[in-house]
Amino acid sequence: MNSDSDLQIAGDILEVPHLLQREREHPATVAEFVGLARSIAADRSQWEHLVRYDATSRWYHRLRTGPGYEVWLLSWVPGQGSGLHDHGRSSGVLTVLDGTLTERTERGTRALRAGAQRVFAPGYVHEVVNDALGSAVSLHVYYPGLTAMPMHTAQHCEARSVPEALTV
Repeated sequence: MNSDSDLQIAGDILEVPHLLQREREHPATVAEFVGLARSIAADRSQWEHLVRYDATSRWYHRLRTGPGYEVWLLSWVPGQGSGLHDHGRSSGVLTVLDGTLTERTERGTRALRAGAQRVFAPGYVHEVVNDALGSAVSLHVYYPGLTAMPMHTAQHCEARSVPEALTV
């Protein structure tokens, strides 16, 4: 019987590259998408100079794309809203970068201040509105990339059972 330990037999695990997970260039899990949104939010130089405000419609800009996902930057002047909608087959992460937005769902209303994040699955119906007196900016990550944004009526939302989004 050999008295060597498993570590001695296998050698240094850090020298066995095929046993290590490769660092991913793009996010692939919910936690990694949340992390991507947080890292972009923390680095204002990536987005602040791009923001525009439009009194006639919500302004948006596709900030980044990757394999199967998109990152969007949106601005909201007071009174602007998304209307009641879902995101088709896409899951998402909504992050408020500046200001305060209000999210309305069949389960109630919540204020989302700068730094707040919401994670949602396909089929999640909500409305996002800037009810505040100042402007707001938000970041949206969709996986897969957003191809549909079906609009809903209040009655449709009440009759439909939807998964709850997570606040992170």
